[in-house]
Amino acid sequence: MRTSLTPEKTAVVYALLAVLFWSTVATAFKFALAGLTPRWMLLIAVAVSWGFLSLVLLFKKQLVLAAQELRSNWPVALRRALINPVCYYLILLQAYDLLPAQQAQAINYTWAITMSLLAVPLLGQKLRWPDAVALLLAYCGVLVIATRGDVLGLTFDSLSGVLLALLSTLLWALYWILNTRDSRQGDQADAGRTLWSGFTLAVPLLLVITLLVDDVPQWANAQTQQSVAAAVYVGIFEMGLTFLLWQQAMNLTQRTAAISSLIFLSPFLSLVFISQLLGEEVALSTPLGLALILAGLALQKIPVAGRKAG
Repeated sequence: MRTSLTPEKTAVVYALLAVLFWSTVATAFKFALAGLTPRWMLLIAVAVSWGFLSLVLLFKKQLVLAAQELRSNWPVALRRALINPVCYYLILLQAYDLLPAQQAQAINYTWAITMSLLAVPLLGQKLRWPDAVALLLAYCGVLVIATRGDVLGLTFDSLSGVLLALLSTLLWALYWILNTRDSRQGDQADAGRTLWSGFTLAVPLLLVITLLVDDVPQWANAQTQQSVAAAVYVGIFEMGLTFLLWQQAMNLTQRTAAISSLIFLSPFLSLVFISQLLGEEVALSTPLGLALILAGLALQKIPVAGRKAG
């Protein structure tokens, strides 16, 4: 008997695939950085993602439209490109280069908390009491993870790595807030075309930065080849396909909050990949700190009495 998935079940499948792929990214970052500098790794990943998105837009017969939108709105596209992927990923990858993967990926999940803070001055939103408590919980979680539980001793594997990871969350939150503000002002281009526009400008920017700062890798080296393969994987699954899967899940579902909650699985799945593939011993403080961060994220979703849920 032939059966077909309902739109809601299809949305769940797409969302779970996205969560699974995102859960492997921290591990892929570390494999890529083993033989490449953060700049070379990012250049390869963004170039691959740009090629992948170009093929998708070509298949959807939207590539010409995307080019026209870029030509007419290039200053906005350039601003987006400078934030994401250029500055955001350069800083995030430098943090991954300095920190154990379990710490960098956990701290990265605080970006939603950061966004609620930035929304106050940039979008004119009010800071609710759940946001303040969420902030306290999340950054207590960061402290637990970054010090491996030695909160009073304040001993860090890399304080500069922790600060860079936190700075990356600021840039990621800023990117999405500016996109929200652009949408309110009438700039509502398709998300896939918007991403393509930013990456189109980011590739030459990253090429110049990389050639100015780094030597050309030894491409024949086995470690370099393994790292290039990991960077290609990141380009497809962190910056390309996974984004489209998540977008499709959001388009299909009528239960956005329920689907969005699946992202809470990602950091714990990521720890499994980090442990099994990278061989990192997961400290007890990491899941404890993650629990605090995710509790803060969950608290943000609870509506204040007398106010409708957003």
